[in-house]
Amino acid sequence: DWAIHDFIDPTVISVWFEKKKGMDSKVLISSPVFGPKAQILVASLALIDIPAHVLTSQDELLFELVLKNLYILTTNIAGLLIEKEATVEDLHNQHPNLMCKVSNDILSLQAQLTGQTFDAQKLEQSIIQAFKGDLTHKCMGRSAPARLKRTLELAKSFNLSLPTLEDITSQIV
Repeated sequence: DWAIHDFIDPTVISVWFEKKKGMDSKVLISSPVFGPKAQILVASLALIDIPAHVLTSQDELLFELVLKNLYILTTNIAGLLIEKEATVEDLHNQHPNLMCKVSNDILSLQAQLTGQTFDAQKLEQSIIQAFKGDLTHKCMGRSAPARLKRTLELAKSFNLSLPTLEDITSQIV
């Protein structure tokens, strides 16, 4: 979103940890950081035992942002169709076809948004690594229906069909 503004040079992090009130931080994988203050952010997170690493290019950052969107949207949206308490391990092991179809739709949208294509195999391997960081992570959060709706609205603005996501919408209504 900031790329259209020449005068903005932000430091960006793709956050791969969660911290909720009353619980310790839970890290899935190291959080990638890019930008002029990346090293400061990585060092600051290290002080509270949260791993992060500096990326060396905008292309790496774009890959990491697409990965995070792919992870969140695939797990949340697929989670709408599987058992309520399903985890990412359940999704990967018991519903691989659904996971793949949802992921393919999301990746189509990401390609449209960025104007680039991505290595689907590398993204899949990276998602598996994130899954391993917390195999008990629940797929469907409270915002899953809203994420599905926003994703389909965004696809519509590009005149892009996402058949699996459209099918999921028809099944949950």
